[in-house]
Amino acid sequence: MKDRRPVDELSIEELEEILRLRKRQARFERVRQQRGEPGARDPLSPAPPLPAAPDFASPVRPVANGDRPRYGALVQENHSRGRRKIQWRWVWDRVLLLVEILALIGLVFVVIQMTMTIEDLNEESQLQQAFPTPTATPVIAAVVLPGGHTPPDAQGQSAPAEIPAHLRNLVARLTPLPVPTPGPEHALRIVIASIAVDAPVVEGDDWESLKKGAGHHLGSANPGERGNCVISAHNDIYGEIFRDLPEVKVGDVVLVHTATQVYRYIVRQTRIIEPTEVSVMAPTSSPVLTLISCYPYGIDTHRIVVIAELES
Repeated sequence: MKDRRPVDELSIEELEEILRLRKRQARFERVRQQRGEPGARDPLSPAPPLPAAPDFASPVRPVANGDRPRYGALVQENHSRGRRKIQWRWVWDRVLLLVEILALIGLVFVVIQMTMTIEDLNEESQLQQAFPTPTATPVIAAVVLPGGHTPPDAQGQSAPAEIPAHLRNLVARLTPLPVPTPGPEHALRIVIASIAVDAPVVEGDDWESLKKGAGHHLGSANPGERGNCVISAHNDIYGEIFRDLPEVKVGDVVLVHTATQVYRYIVRQTRIIEPTEVSVMAPTSSPVLTLISCYPYGIDTHRIVVIAELES
């Protein structure tokens, strides 16, 4: 019920309250006009009554076909969203990623296994080089250059993969040379300061001999003698003695020790050749030192040859 008393009958507190309400109403109208919300409700006015709760006990009123409730459409839409199509592209990308990860793990495992195998071979070779023992293993006259990486078969013959097909019958008819008893004129040690090589030298350059150090080819000249002194060693197994042989430069010094003397050779040339080019082992008319190893490192399809002359 509205208060219909005249202004004169109102107290000062009531007048102040009416003035405060009028100011608030005017402020609300300004805000509504600025926001463009005609008919907005005063936030301090009483809230409208809530709608009555539905009467679930009352009978359902039939609905016309053109007036279907919106609830069914929402349910059908949510159901269709729940049945998403399989993202085959996403699945394929994840499968490829898994395959790449497995391949990478396998590659790392193979590299680790190879590294461990090479380390074991090098340790075994270093033990044999530290305590060399004479060997009676027969050798075959050279049809391919020494220093290969394919071990011989059970009969001690060179592996066929390292011998050209047209020369295999010839190799089968060759008579192996016996390993000579080491004498004072035989090479005992080789030193190449430019590539930090200081290794023992054994007689013979077959598979077993090269496990113990660098091998002096049987039948080639002894150090300091007139002729071709041929010494070979592995580059990536059994101590990797000649691993850095490709780094040798013309003019470098090679020292070959015997029991009685040290011979000084000067490098004159280096060559990369096929394993079957055995002409580099042929006798010479002057004192020559020929160093042989596989090339390139870890692949070993060719041979590197370093030729040095005896310093007069």
